[in-house]
Amino acid sequence: TVQLAEYFNAHPNLTCDAGAVLFGNAVTITADGPWQHLLYQLTGRKWGNLDVENETGCGIVPYTYKGSNLVNAVQWAVGLELLLLINDPWRIFLTTDHPNGACFWRYPEIIHLLMNADARREQVRRLPEAALSRIVLADLDREYSLYEIATITSAGPARALGMKQKGHLGIGADADIAIYNQNPDGEMMFRYPRYVLKGGEVAVEEGHIRSTKDGHEFVCQPKYDAGIETYLRDVFEKQYTMSFENYPVDAERVHGLQIADCSYQKP
Repeated sequence: TVQLAEYFNAHPNLTCDAGAVLFGNAVTITADGPWQHLLYQLTGRKWGNLDVENETGCGIVPYTYKGSNLVNAVQWAVGLELLLLINDPWRIFLTTDHPNGACFWRYPEIIHLLMNADARREQVRRLPEAALSRIVLADLDREYSLYEIATITSAGPARALGMKQKGHLGIGADADIAIYNQNPDGEMMFRYPRYVLKGGEVAVEEGHIRSTKDGHEFVCQPKYDAGIETYLRDVFEKQYTMSFENYPVDAERVHGLQIADCSYQKP
């Protein structure tokens, strides 16, 4: 983890998401069908696999991350170590690869650990002895500020994705706002917001749903060499069960479509 973070810090053109893991139940979902079959064999849990016109497929296997498991213990530590060792919070984003590492509603647990070094060390003490030589989490004193939490959860991802109307409170922003009661326990504070506003309207108040609004489908439109289409057309003809022209989804078929140019701007 240290080497990865050092490389990342030395290359300001990089961004990443943490892909953090939390102990407990999760559901692994991936297009890597053979791996899911292997995971099914390793765990003995239920396994679901689906092919879609032989173009792609997905495998689904329930999984439980255990603090007593050496591999799981290292996985848990690595996500937190990356978040703490990477210096620029504008370039690393809080995620759990939902639902693979943990469900997104468990973010408050991660936030609490990022803001409290003593809480991290308490959990490290419960890990297998063999894991301790593979991690550096207990040696890290850094504690996130509320500003940095807002950056890795909202402002940073919005800027990296070119979503200029998200992640800030300036003119033209969408007014998607969460308001919290101040609490020294970061997990409790972020788990129970006092208000959640969506598009400037109160959506949740003290845990009660007040209104619902239709969302948007956000699509990135990165620049690319148009000449690649010649190569892809040939691949489609040889390998795919549908034509190149039938593969895209027409924009008018997508409800609430918003397109971003995906141009990252360093703050």
